[in-house]
This record gives sequence, C-alpha cells and structure tokens, in this order.
Amino acid sequence: MSGFAPAQEEANAQSPTTDKPNIVFVLTDDLDYASTQKMPQLTSLLADQGTSFEQAFVSHPICCPSRATFLTGLYDHNHGVKGNAPPEGGFQTFVSEGHEENSIAVGLQEAGYQTAFFGKYLNQYPADDPTHVPPGWDEWYGKLDEQRLYDYRINENGEEVSYGSETRDFFTDVLSGQATDFVRRAAPEDQPFFAYVAPTAPHGPATPAERHKGAFAEEEVPSPPSYDEEDVSDKPSPINNAERISEEEASNIDDYYRQRLESMLAVDEMIGSLVEELEAAGELENTYIFFTSDNGWFNGEHRIQSTKNRPYEESARVPLFVRGPGVSAGTKMEKLALNTDLAPTFADLAGASFPADGRTLVPLLGGEEPASWRSSVLLEKLPQEGGGEEGNGKGKAKGKGKAKGKGKEGETGAGGVPKSGPGQSPHFQAVRTGTHKYVEYDNGERELYDLAADPYEMESIHETADPALLEDLKAKLEALKSCSEEGCREAEDAP
Repeated sequence: MSGFAPAQEEANAQSPTTDKPNIVFVLTDDLDYASTQKMPQLTSLLADQGTSFEQAFVSHPICCPSRATFLTGLYDHNHGVKGNAPPEGGFQTFVSEGHEENSIAVGLQEAGYQTAFFGKYLNQYPADDPTHVPPGWDEWYGKLDEQRLYDYRINENGEEVSYGSETRDFFTDVLSGQATDFVRRAAPEDQPFFAYVAPTAPHGPATPAERHKGAFAEEEVPSPPSYDEEDVSDKPSPINNAERISEEEASNIDDYYRQRLESMLAVDEMIGSLVEELEAAGELENTYIFFTSDNGWFNGEHRIQSTKNRPYEESARVPLFVRGPGVSAGTKMEKLALNTDLAPTFADLAGASFPADGRTLVPLLGGEEPASWRSSVLLEKLPQEGGGEEGNGKGKAKGKGKAKGKGKEGETGAGGVPKSGPGQSPHFQAVRTGTHKYVEYDNGERELYDLAADPYEMESIHETADPALLEDLKAKLEALKSCSEEGCREAEDAP
C-alpha cells in the first residue's frame, strides 16, 4: 500500500506537477561532520548557499538501519532493520518487512515525480537476484559490490553491467556521470524529479581517485579533548579497559584520515557537477539539494580508533546541508534534526503526506526557528533475535601502510582501515536532548553527559546527577523506546 493518503493522491492526480520542486538527495557513507569542512565545493555550493543543521543525528549510527530510516522515516524499533545482516538486518529484512512497497520513492512516484536511484542501496543487496529493481524507481543504478571502487558491477535498470580497473571506471566518477545525465534528461520534462545519489565514499577502503592521491598528505587528524581520552574509567565496557593509542596506531589513524578526505574529493566534484547541470538546465532555483551521511565516524576519540555504531556525538552526529527555494543562505540551524525527518520532508515538499516517526524540516528551512520544536531524539542499537550481529564491512589494516586487497583496491596508500578499537559496543537505547544525553546499555551500564558543560562527553555524571534530572531523562527515554508516528512526535516534544 502507498504511504500517501487517498485524498492526497486524488488531489495530485487532478493538479499539475510542473510547479513542484525537484529534490536531489546525496547520502554519503561514514562521513563525519568535521571532514565536510575540508570540501571546497560542498562548502561553497551547499553550506554557504543554504542551511547547515548543526544538531543533525542518525538514530542508529550504522549503514543499513540508518538507510532503512531514510527510506521509511521510521525508527529501528518500527522498521525492524536492526543491523547490516540477517537475521533481523540487511536488505533481506527490509524486503521481508514490506518496506520496499512503502518507501518514500513509491510515495513520490505516486505524487507525480520521476524517481531515480544511484549507488549504494542497503547492505546485502541484491541478495540472490542481481537484476532486482525495487518498486518506486523509474530509473535504477544500484551498486552490486558494496564497497569496491574498481572491478564492480551495477544493476542498471535490471541489467547487470560490469566495470573494470581503468581510471575511467572509478566508481564515484561513474556515479557522478549517471546522476548528472539523469538531471540533464529529466530537467526538460513536465514532471518534477527526485534523485537519490549514494556514493560509497569515504567508507573503507576509502580509495581516492588517482588524481586526488596525496592531496591531503600534510593534513593531521583533528585532536579534540576526547582524542585518546586520558581517563575512560567512567565509560562502559569495553572502552573502560582500552589501552591508550600508541604512536603507530596514531600514525595509522592520521594516514586513514587523509585517505578518507582524498576519497571524498571526487564526491565534492560530483556536487559541483550536479549544481552546474541544474543551473544549465534552468532548474537550480527550483531544486532542493540535501546532503548528509548514514552515520559519523571515530578518529581516535574516546580511544576508539575507527568505527561508528555508538551513542557518542562522533558517531551519531552527521552533516546535513540543504539548499533550495526559500532556504536561507549561510544559515546555521541549531534545532534537533534526525534521519527520521528526511522522508516526511521530501513528502511535504512534494505536497503530499507520508506516515513516519519523524517530522518535516520545511518549517526550519526559511532560517527562522519556530517557537515549538522537538526537545529530544532517540538513539538506539537493538539486539537481533537469534544473536545476529552486524558486520562493518571494512576489513583490517595489516600494519602501517598495508591494506588488504589487490590491484587498485590495494594501491590506496596510507594504510587501509585502522583497527576499530576496544571491541563492539553493547546494545543501547539513549535519549539526546539539546543539553543532555542519557544512555542505557543492555548489560546494565549507564552514561549521562551534560553536553552544555561537557560537549566532548569526557565525564559521565550518571552517579552524581540531580535525581530529578535523571528521572526526567529516564521518563523521556521510556516514552521514546516504543513510540510510533504521532506518538514519537509527542514524546520528542515533551518539555
């Protein structure tokens, strides 16, 4: 069934679609907020020309659950995709739960949009059918080999197409060409269009284009107070048992940070190409461009050398830039935003409704902060039935400067992926407000941070906090744990 109300569908059928805006959604993979500040075109063409959401988060900071949320507008506990692989994760679970028939793509298609998908879809896609095209997409260019940037395959509208190891086969460049070609063809049509563009950068192996290797050779990883945190005794296991970062490990973190930045430069150029194509077609002023990531990334903070999937800011906070008609240029928005919000925002821009746990961000795009807005969001990493655990798909480095792989994939220089650090995080549920973060782990451990006084989450105050504050945060979390649709918005809005 469609997520759009019947009355809305009838209204759409009776009204022209040419006055509706186009929507371009760019979703990167494992991109931390700080790295976006090193990308010149991303900064000048999106952040400076639009709104930057400074408090944007993903509820479950790992690939597949986060991507399922972008497509459905639902928290994990409602869409059921709890990890990157079965038994209750991956593409297979997304399909079995019926979400492909109810995604935002289906809704926008029914609202009169041309829809096109490019890049990484969901982990484990395509399972056993490399020609599978999900419903809702008029054009489909789904990557079949998740992280390889050479010697990969793409499902191009139901046909499996192989790419090689030549410079012209570099995946981000191929993706850019496909996306800009779609814009070129779609712009003259009477229908508005929705393009979902999902590069794999800067996810490991973070292969840069040949032209970008060495571009950040002198760059050093940011060193906030939480980097190689001196005292982790207040942190949950296994972080509280982690060793300090050694010189060799610090060097690997630096090397991989540079490699990630270099891999992002082709994405940065893609942003420039999309904006140029939209301008040439006369559609730039009628197009919303959204740019974000499926999760953040650690670069040594809290002694975590590289990974995501934890409730800390480095993992759950993501960049979110929006430019488009009526969007205030150069605005920094401090209101809480979440990946549950993107699908209902797209629907709102299309003049339609879409059932979701999130809310439309449209009231924030004009630069004015509304008097009433959510005061909290839910962060969650839920256990899978049967003990399944998500994989991170990143491989491991074999010492400084040695990455696994062959040919182009092994020639990235600068060391592959550093070890992730002190083991996997326990499962958790947390509430993040504008000023505090309270975390409950399934092993009984707790954390509480006063983000106003301690933005780097250096000292958990769960044992010393005002009992009234603690009880209030516990109540907020309890209300969010099982919320659904309007109930989520009510729980998030509770003062």
